[in-house]
Amino acid sequence: MIEQVAIAFENKDYQTAAKLLKQLLVESPEHPWVQYYLGRLHEVSGKHQDAEKVYRQLLRDTRNNRIVTLARQGLRRLQEMELEERQRAISQATAQENNTEPGVLVLEPLSNELKAEASRKFAQIMQLDPYTARLLLPSRGWRLYRTGQVGELKFYGKQLQQAGIPCFWATIAQIQQIQVYQVKHFQEFTSQATVICRNEKNQLGSLTFDWSEVTARVVGLLPIFEEVVDRDVRGKLERKTQTQDYAQFCDLHLPGRRCILRFDDNGYEFQQGLEIIPQASQNTIRINWNSLSSWIDQQLPQVKIWSDFTSFADTTLDQTEMLGHIKSHIYLFRREQTNWDSAFHLYSGLVFVKDAY
Repeated sequence: MIEQVAIAFENKDYQTAAKLLKQLLVESPEHPWVQYYLGRLHEVSGKHQDAEKVYRQLLRDTRNNRIVTLARQGLRRLQEMELEERQRAISQATAQENNTEPGVLVLEPLSNELKAEASRKFAQIMQLDPYTARLLLPSRGWRLYRTGQVGELKFYGKQLQQAGIPCFWATIAQIQQIQVYQVKHFQEFTSQATVICRNEKNQLGSLTFDWSEVTARVVGLLPIFEEVVDRDVRGKLERKTQTQDYAQFCDLHLPGRRCILRFDDNGYEFQQGLEIIPQASQNTIRINWNSLSSWIDQQLPQVKIWSDFTSFADTTLDQTEMLGHIKSHIYLFRREQTNWDSAFHLYSGLVFVKDAY
């Protein structure tokens, strides 16, 4: 009867093959050839997961070289079909209007208890080995996982979300559309607050807002690099770049106005405007900044503080081409260009965009 099944498959008479197999599965359900043709029937019926399960079981259990070869060929066909379907779906996704815009796909943290199951699904969706997949899933903070056309990122992102893997995507254009004001100092503080700030054209003005408008606060440290002279292992003098200090930044998000108020410890005028910090002129910048941060804490007790920028930057800094398209709105004195500034604006912008959903 196995020969009759084989002939039916050769003739693509799958209805006859199914009838014969139904009988064989009652008589000899564990027979390797019966299992192989069951896998083939699943394959031609479009039940690819069932077919894969049968083929893999055969590879584990049978020693018949011919069946092993055929099972491997079956798995290869399934992989090729999956790849074709994926490419077709991605092409359709990116063909839609605005879906060719550059964007980013960000993975959100997962607890270690959920990682084992999530990494298996992540590996399957992204065509990775399970070990690599587990390493890529973050336990704390965001990971910039992929850049590219937002249509493709959205395609993968939806699959990941359906599999219970938290993630989101955004376009670079969404980040660039956010207005950023460099705060010089607070001018007034009553029921509302007024800041003196500069816009993107370096024009000085004021902005008055309610503290209730602030939905998020993003803080981060940006390294200040200096070229130093040091001795190598042989005692020879050499020049190298080292981190000498850090600049402190704090962004307040006002999504209703599509803007960010950006503070930094080098640009804030502690001795001007509203007296928030007593004896500001006699304090160090660090003391003044800590006092300003504590004062802002008191005004925004319920607002979430996003402070995982450094871990996010570790996954982002090598994306030089993408970061090159992001205007940082950070005006630190730099002897050489660095990706840190654009990475911070990207991080803050992603918080802004995500909260706007």
